[in-house]
Amino acid sequence: MFRLETEVDRERRQLLSRRLREENTAGSPEIRALRGGPAARELPLEVWALDANGQVAAGLTGRTWAHWLHVDLLWVDPRHRGCGLGSRLLAEAERVARADRDCTRSRLETWDFQAPDFYRKRGYEVTGRVEDYPPGVTEFTLTKLLGGPAAG
Repeated sequence: MFRLETEVDRERRQLLSRRLREENTAGSPEIRALRGGPAARELPLEVWALDANGQVAAGLTGRTWAHWLHVDLLWVDPRHRGCGLGSRLLAEAERVARADRDCTRSRLETWDFQAPDFYRKRGYEVTGRVEDYPPGVTEFTLTKLLGGPAAG
């Protein structure tokens, strides 16, 4: 007999994460090999554009892990859109990921009304899509091959 609970529990979440990590490591030679190297650590990566007053005009947040850059958020203040600031942030994140963290690929998610064309123009390819997530919206997963450390 089991009792199900729906409470948020940090300790249980950490236990679950640890157990799943152990099983994944045991079950995959690729993951096992990754765990022994520097790419095993997930590290945050952030790029900020500040205006003349030191206020955030644009920002990109993400993380690197397993030789991948994962872009979580990219936002440009509407007053500064159209001048290439988003492209500069993305290029800098890719440069840091490639040159400083040995990343070879990048991935991100975006909705159909946001920026799939922006990313396609910067070399990203759609590798997945989820219709109606959230209802009425399509979510895209895009990836890009970053190349070697000398690229860019």
